[in-house]
Amino acid sequence: MSFGWQPHLRRFAGDGNTGKRDGTALQARFDDPFGIVQDARGNFYLTDAGQNNLIRKITPDGQVSTFAGSTEGFADGERQQAAFHTPSGIAIDANGNLYVADTGNHAIRKISTQGHVSTLAGNGQPGDRDGTAQQAQFRSPVALAVDSRGNVYVADTYNDKIRRISRDGIVTTVAGGQHHGYRDGRGTDALFDTPGGIAINAQGELLIADTRNHAIRQISANGDVCTLYQSAKEDHQSLLRRPVGIAVTPGGLIYVGDTGHGAILQLQPDGELRDITGSDADLTTVTEQTLRIGVPAGLCISAAGELIVADSQISVIYRLSTATAENPQEDRLPSPVTDIKTVFPEKNLPWPLKPFQAAHEIVGTMGEVRGKTGADARDHFHSGIDIQGNLGSGIYAVHDEKIRELVSAWGYNTLNEGMKIDQFSYIHMKVGRDSQNQLLDSQRFQILSDEQGKPDAVRIPRGTRFRTGDPLGSINRMYHVHLNYSLNGRQLNPLALPFPGIKDNMPPVIEQIQVSGAHGEVYKKQAGRILLPSATNPLKLMVEAYDQSDSNLARRRLGIYRLGYQLLQVNGQPLPGYAEPVINIEFNQLPPDSESVKVAYAEGSGITVHGNATTRFLYKLNNIVKDGYAKEAQLVLPALPAGNYIIRIMAEDFYGNRASHQRDLAIRIP
Repeated sequence: MSFGWQPHLRRFAGDGNTGKRDGTALQARFDDPFGIVQDARGNFYLTDAGQNNLIRKITPDGQVSTFAGSTEGFADGERQQAAFHTPSGIAIDANGNLYVADTGNHAIRKISTQGHVSTLAGNGQPGDRDGTAQQAQFRSPVALAVDSRGNVYVADTYNDKIRRISRDGIVTTVAGGQHHGYRDGRGTDALFDTPGGIAINAQGELLIADTRNHAIRQISANGDVCTLYQSAKEDHQSLLRRPVGIAVTPGGLIYVGDTGHGAILQLQPDGELRDITGSDADLTTVTEQTLRIGVPAGLCISAAGELIVADSQISVIYRLSTATAENPQEDRLPSPVTDIKTVFPEKNLPWPLKPFQAAHEIVGTMGEVRGKTGADARDHFHSGIDIQGNLGSGIYAVHDEKIRELVSAWGYNTLNEGMKIDQFSYIHMKVGRDSQNQLLDSQRFQILSDEQGKPDAVRIPRGTRFRTGDPLGSINRMYHVHLNYSLNGRQLNPLALPFPGIKDNMPPVIEQIQVSGAHGEVYKKQAGRILLPSATNPLKLMVEAYDQSDSNLARRRLGIYRLGYQLLQVNGQPLPGYAEPVINIEFNQLPPDSESVKVAYAEGSGITVHGNATTRFLYKLNNIVKDGYAKEAQLVLPALPAGNYIIRIMAEDFYGNRASHQRDLAIRIP
């Protein structure tokens, strides 16, 4: 694997749906695969957290089994009688013993070659204490590595330290101070911020994925900490954003799992960084089955020289290789489970605001165009729903969940402050604080302060559990809570969730329909009809429309859920092949790439929040945006005899209300 190589992304294990299923690797299911390592016999061992809390095994012939663990808990014993709580990093020593960062138990566990699980260090309680293994305390450690002498190095993530467990069971702090921050220096003079990954190079130096510092750090044998690469915190487009997984080749080439962009990066010892997987997908070929990386939490360089990636978000194990796929199934994901009704069979979920069982006003829907103030009005899709609420009102969990990612809260004291538990994200809030800025629960939420003692972040460790109805925070000056729902990295429409009391009988409004040629020339009406040059010429079809719900103010404009078109005779009868509308745009699932918003929306679209005079949704109905992918296309009419016809637009909201006015465009084919 040379610097800058372009690997093929292959599916190694997991079908991309959350669950627990042993068997053939490509049909197996994982919940939260996080760390991965290979033994001398070619077996892979991986941690599978989430609801599973297991150690799984993949044999060289591609069979997945449960190796250790039972239910969520803290118990030593034989392999499948032992219990883990959110196992994360995993490492192996020269003798084949496995070591696990048992994050939720604040402990380091050991699985001997005989299959016995024991606690190497930590007593099950969070803390920050060196000493003997039984007395030492960690705070939700996430990653670890073993050197050639059998010393275990731990990324004590939420203490912002790197710790060492010596062979004789003594825990010491190698690097990191008494608070989070960023500073190079020797040992405890150095500062880290949520270190989430650790590897050891051939010289015995420690390589640290310093997650919230967006940095790769190195610790020398004498404890000196230096930075190999760092991105500015405010540069959200930089290559390195929230690194977690890390691995190093014998030659010193570093691989980094970048969780901010869902990419694998290469870092040379001289500091040159390159992305080998994360460029935006080709919009002409992407589908819902296209392989993509979500959260590359664990990296392992196999004996065959391939890079193995544990993707915590997609619930898949990938391999990066130069070889062609041996099985066509390796090149794609099976059809994903995206039907929310199968995920939530219960009759209803509580709203995130009180009263839980009464309807609340929805003031923003998924798929709406959003911009940046003073910049592009078509910057991104609105990825969830906005639920109106009063300043300071409490926000509550809508479902039982456990924190999955290392950095689960962001934007402290800004309008966009928010938190992500697992499938649900909550935004525009004071995370973990009430309207008076008082902490709601010190066991779950931790307020961090900078070196001057000023609060600057909220921390919620990986593995923290929330139950339905638990308080999460309070609404900030945005006067609504933004709720996102994602399943295995797929952004699904929260309107499909069974929230009680929703009523919507108002149909969308179509404001204009425009047809243009392939090069943008707009066709004008002549004698009340659009005269098209030819039935077979490729066309572009633009529709300006908006929606409202029953409880909205008259000025409110929401996006359309589903758009399509039909070709009709002048008497209203559908032409052959158009008995039902051709649906090109449906916001059931958002595409993951950043450019898709410009596939869905024409120039001139935007909302007043970002500088537009009015909120306008101008849909490019000739393009395809649905099922999690976007594709640029053109409208090509069938070969029709000369005469008059109608293009009828179908604009529909999520609840099935359709626009009935201004939906028809009269055309003439010469």
